[in-house]
Amino acid sequence: MNQELSQYISEAKNIVIFTGAGISTESGIPDFRGPQGVWKTNTPIYFQDFIGSEEVRKDSWKRKFSGQDIIKKAKPNIGHLAVAEIINKHESAYLITQNVDNLHQDAGVPDDKITEIHGNAHYASCLDCGIRYELNSIKKAFLENETVPYCDSCGGIIKTATISFGQSMPEEGMQIAQRKTLGCDLFITIGTSLVVYPAAGFPKLAKEIGAKLIIIN
Repeated sequence: MNQELSQYISEAKNIVIFTGAGISTESGIPDFRGPQGVWKTNTPIYFQDFIGSEEVRKDSWKRKFSGQDIIKKAKPNIGHLAVAEIINKHESAYLITQNVDNLHQDAGVPDDKITEIHGNAHYASCLDCGIRYELNSIKKAFLENETVPYCDSCGGIIKTATISFGQSMPEEGMQIAQRKTLGCDLFITIGTSLVVYPAAGFPKLAKEIGAKLIIIN
């Protein structure tokens, strides 16, 4: 961390850090839009297609389990550790992340100081009643006979707890992220292309309210 950034952090009263896929590439997780990005090898599955077709859901779960080891084996890198240090050292600091890999939590960021606006890839949930499902049981059934999972409680469709193209952003998470941004005086972005809206609007909002904006890529 350079001296100028350290000074900004030490002088700030309310810090927001905003991270994207770029912070996790060093941990072996590919980004989405880069030369070796996920969307170069896999066409995105849109939410409405997932909802409307069991075959699409089957394909989605195949992709999930074929690539699961990459995320499961990934470890926090120096970037995640640096972010965790800032978050834990400054009581009012808060983390907004577009990442779904859970590496910030693995690095030591408490759950109450992070908002994952694109969800989390380490579990699944029912789209109707919201019950959480761990992936191990879903994976076991799927690998046996490609059984597409449905909720034991309400019969609803189960999906990984990540936000797909065309899926609504989490209302509560977006409200928290906006509130934290409006209250900050230092906004640091790390490893994000700033092209995915509405999430990419937070740095712009911070600048509009007069917060100091730092972009690290």
